[in-house]
Amino acid sequence: MYRVKLKRGGLILQGNRVAQVSRRTIDLQLFAQEKTEPATPRRREEARRKGQVFKSQELASALLLMAAFAGLYLFFPYMVGEFQKLVVWVYSQQPEQLVSIAGLSGIVVTVVLSFLRLTFPLLTLVLVVGLISNVSQTGFVLSGEPLRFKLERINPVEGFKRIFSRRALVQLIKSLAKLVIVLITTYLLLRQFLKPVSVLALMELKEGTRFIGYLTLKLGLNSGAVLLALGIMDFYYQRWEYERSLMMSKQELKDELKEVEGDPQIRAKIRERQRQLASRRMMEDVPRADVVITNPIHYAVALKYDAGEMSAPVVLAKGRGYVAQRIKDIARAHEIALVENRPLAQGLYWGAEIGEEIPPEFYQAVAEVLAFIYQMQNRHYYLGKEG
Repeated sequence: MYRVKLKRGGLILQGNRVAQVSRRTIDLQLFAQEKTEPATPRRREEARRKGQVFKSQELASALLLMAAFAGLYLFFPYMVGEFQKLVVWVYSQQPEQLVSIAGLSGIVVTVVLSFLRLTFPLLTLVLVVGLISNVSQTGFVLSGEPLRFKLERINPVEGFKRIFSRRALVQLIKSLAKLVIVLITTYLLLRQFLKPVSVLALMELKEGTRFIGYLTLKLGLNSGAVLLALGIMDFYYQRWEYERSLMMSKQELKDELKEVEGDPQIRAKIRERQRQLASRRMMEDVPRADVVITNPIHYAVALKYDAGEMSAPVVLAKGRGYVAQRIKDIARAHEIALVENRPLAQGLYWGAEIGEEIPPEFYQAVAEVLAFIYQMQNRHYYLGKEG
């Protein structure tokens, strides 16, 4: 026979053999603290209200880069034409205008407006792409929480944790990957155009400018396409990291449920009180019933029918066991007819709710019961009148 004995440091079985189980105790509360549950809608809404949303900056940067170079390709003739007009206008000005403040101010204003008009299409395209790339990821988020002063931001310990965190490591890897991608893309492109680049100094100005523009455009688009692929991968990583950061422990789920719905014990008491009030109201309606159909012991259903107001009989009260006995006692006290019909009582109890009309399949049976009750009431009425 073995005796079980609890001791500080472990569980010991004493008997023919003595074996000590590991002294390390398992704290079951640690399992409740593990974040294994997906975030609830309330947790997501709170995070969004605080400005905590996932966004891939790499994807937005890649889209902006491609938009900038695509805009240069589309609007370059227009920009060159506007620049030529500006140069011609500047050289057409009289020298004395450069001496007076009014003349110099007019020239400066005209040059600034010309540069704005020159770059407006490109800046508009970049702005629109930037807005779309960010809003499509996060939606419209307006929160002042990230701007609030927090002591942990100037805490050197927390700062070191952020520097040597996994997020910082991932950012470093992404930065190195972007650098390597740009270098490799530049190298492959320059090797492809090695011969034209070597004779660039011998080209005419117009031809050399056109070649440099073409080379720059091709380099930007190629690098942007590769960075776009990197940005898409980063987008899915950021979403995974965001979902992981929002995960909740079982204890957090319980606490949130208490906050939203209240303490379970209080909810149970409220439901019990509601059942008591409903039962009390139900018992108050029994005296208005025309008939109570019984099992005869376990079930009781009180019915009311008014041909002028109802299309079918209505269930005023129903119950089993003690409640059924209460219904029958009230019915006897108010001289309401009790009719024993086991199948009908059980069918009405399970098939109809309080305050609702009975199902159509019970019309015939209930009609026969009511007809019998009305016949008995009329007989008593005439007997009393004759007496």
